Amino acid sequence: MGTVLWLIAAIFVIAGVVTIVRGALLYGIVLIVVGLLIGPGGVSIFA
Repeated sequence: MGTVLWLIAAIFVIAGVVTIVRGALLYGIVLIVVGLLIGPGGVSIFA
């Protein structure tokens, strides 16, 4: 389960960085924060 959450979190963070590069700063920050909340290294909302 931890590996799946880590992969989902990584996808959110990568998508957030790409979104920021494309110019949507606020949406990119939201994606990165959600990725950090989901990730097992951060404050996981599922555990």
